[in-house]
Amino acid sequence: MGELTGGIDARYDTDTALLGRPVDEALADALVEVAARVADGAVAAYIPELAGADPGAFGVSMASVLGRVYGAGDRDALFTIQSISKPFVYALALAELGPEEVLRHVGVEPSGEPFNAISLDDDGRPANPLINAGAIVTTSLVPAAGADERFARLRETLSRFAGRELDLDEAVYRSEAQTGHRNRALAGLTLAAGVLGTDDVDDATDPYFRQCALLVSTTDLALMGATLANGGVHPLTRERVVDEIVARDTLSLMATCGMYDRSGAWVFRVGMPAKSGVGGGIVAVKPGEFGVGVFSPPLDPAGNSSRGVALLEMLSARSGLHMFDHTAKPASPMGGVTVDASAGSVTISLRGELDFVAAEQVVHDSGRLLEHTGATTLGLDFEDVTRVASIAERLLAATVREAHAAGITVRVMNAESLELAFDLGPGSSRAT
Repeated sequence: MGELTGGIDARYDTDTALLGRPVDEALADALVEVAARVADGAVAAYIPELAGADPGAFGVSMASVLGRVYGAGDRDALFTIQSISKPFVYALALAELGPEEVLRHVGVEPSGEPFNAISLDDDGRPANPLINAGAIVTTSLVPAAGADERFARLRETLSRFAGRELDLDEAVYRSEAQTGHRNRALAGLTLAAGVLGTDDVDDATDPYFRQCALLVSTTDLALMGATLANGGVHPLTRERVVDEIVARDTLSLMATCGMYDRSGAWVFRVGMPAKSGVGGGIVAVKPGEFGVGVFSPPLDPAGNSSRGVALLEMLSARSGLHMFDHTAKPASPMGGVTVDASAGSVTISLRGELDFVAAEQVVHDSGRLLEHTGATTLGLDFEDVTRVASIAERLLAATVREAHAAGITVRVMNAESLELAFDLGPGSSRAT
């Protein structure tokens, strides 16, 4: 794993940093603009140790799923992760127990209430895992013999998401433990309701206080977000931290519940799954593309970083980052077409990720090409394909069956690494 040495993050590659200078400069310009117009907010004081945070600190990092990291401002400053830990612990619980078991203990509905509210449904479950009550329950679900082992597992997982070993801020941990009476009360209520994963409140709250006191930088947050964006695979270490379904489910909760009682406004204005923390951090994710980490301690009334929210609103609006932005025209999955009239064959070179729309285009264009050329052999070359979605496999399988019924031979080439599940059927073949 990478290290923070001398204030410079060793995960920044010098060559990449030089190539990414325009991105760094654009982020620096955005920081300056937001800092000049946003001065509201107050540093969290209900945890005494957080009250001394520098209100002028402001940093941002971006990490792509290709493993390139960019940043500006106080990107190497360390601060406690706080509630940003919650979705990553939820991912661990999902991976360990499965969604149905986790859902027996904690819901998935936005609470519409402050992060520390008593938000329990009719079954006694907290509304979702990203408010305090739900996060404490989620922490308690992680299998362990006691509080110390549970925290060790939480720290290991969060470190794998970050790509380096995360340190504990002992002073912040002690401060949270000494003043966390409301969180202990929330744990007690969930224990009484029968949804806490342990019969000892301290076995749940002590690891929770410690997970919130882990130290991160905006680069850590960006890489943690990029790991979720990349379907659970860390973009630098290439380690699979969680599987794709867990990453997807975690991002779903971040989109609907990650910004507390401002989650609706956040999705409307920014449109990226995100999670904030009272330490001043925010992680935001553009699924399939990158993660963003922001740090600025002054908070708005909902407990979200005032400047962080403003920066991400601006980046989303100017750069088209909203998850519901419309792409004018889908990228073509067809890299080229080769027609061999003498052999009576048509070969289509496919590329990129084949989803429903891409497979639909392949099926449609294959039919037109066979009709116009009179070819009796169709070649599908997967050499430049990175992934085939299950719906795309089913569409392609249907195409093979229909082609066979029409007397067409289908040859699938260079698809071994994709482990395609669809049956080519009689009259078709695999080739390399």
